[in-house]
Amino acid sequence: MVIATKSSETLVEFVLTSLGRPLHTHPVPNSQLWLTFPGGEGPGKGKHVVLIAADQEYRSEQSMPMLANVLSQHHGFDCTVLFSVNDQGEVDPTLPAPFKEEDKQQHHRISGLEHLAKADCLIWLSRFMQLPDDQLKHFHDYFDSGKPLIALRTANHGFWGGTRYLKDGQQVSLREMLGGTFMGHHGGWHREATRGMIVPENGAHPILAGVQDIWGPSDVYRCHNEKFPFPDSCTALVMGQPLVDLTPDAGPNPEKEPLPVAWTKTWVGNRGLSTKIFHFTMGSGKDFENSGVRRLTVNAVYWGLGMEDAIKAKSSVDPISEYLPLKSGFNYEKLGVRPRKPAFYAPKSSEK
Repeated sequence: MVIATKSSETLVEFVLTSLGRPLHTHPVPNSQLWLTFPGGEGPGKGKHVVLIAADQEYRSEQSMPMLANVLSQHHGFDCTVLFSVNDQGEVDPTLPAPFKEEDKQQHHRISGLEHLAKADCLIWLSRFMQLPDDQLKHFHDYFDSGKPLIALRTANHGFWGGTRYLKDGQQVSLREMLGGTFMGHHGGWHREATRGMIVPENGAHPILAGVQDIWGPSDVYRCHNEKFPFPDSCTALVMGQPLVDLTPDAGPNPEKEPLPVAWTKTWVGNRGLSTKIFHFTMGSGKDFENSGVRRLTVNAVYWGLGMEDAIKAKSSVDPISEYLPLKSGFNYEKLGVRPRKPAFYAPKSSEK
């Protein structure tokens, strides 16, 4: 016999109440516009992580639900995944960045951003989102909250236009807040993979606990130059070496030096609260097939929340269910990318 979801929840509540055990409720209500992942037992129990999947190229609509499931099932965190959606409420990576004249009047929309106020930690991947000002305000309020921020791949160019974030009345760029921004493809775009190399003098950093192999098919971003050098306020954890092709065992490109791809810093917003930031310029869907990329990101959640003592080098970061991300790129028809309802991206083990 199949019991309807609502009845199942009522039954669970009745049983737990009868046993005198408190009922765990997710901080965000269920919706057809986002995904929620209730946390179980684990160090993260009672903490809420919001993950934002809002890009057109790197398949965050697949990677963020996988990562949320890892954080909830293996580590106990309540997780919510918010997506860029179209007018039909579909996750739509095909909505273009507003580069062309015909696209400049169109706004993107990330449903559920008001729930950032309930987040204890944010994992953020967006790319050239032209958001209305009321949605940008949710980001700006979070930047002032003192809560940890994990910025992946294109987050350092995550917005396009709109009201700018201000501190003390002055505009603040994502370069200033995150410690760097996209300045070009140092590695060959869609041609040269990245080998991550731990910075030896910072190898004892808790984010690096248990991290061994770091590899991904996305290329190394250049985020600094002579005019904007790597800031003294940042601590480099991983250098990215461009490889000669996209295979895991490829050799290094001898003409390209390694550049920082993962670093930490502190940001102090308008409320005078310190935000711990981890910026990792890897993070495509395919990058997240690599256990080192997953572990760095999971460890960063613990670090950001001041839970370094709970980081275990051998804790599981394995996907809960089959994870088969599509390749990066904009050739949507060839890649099999099209608008889909958020429920499509719910890992099978989380379906009721």
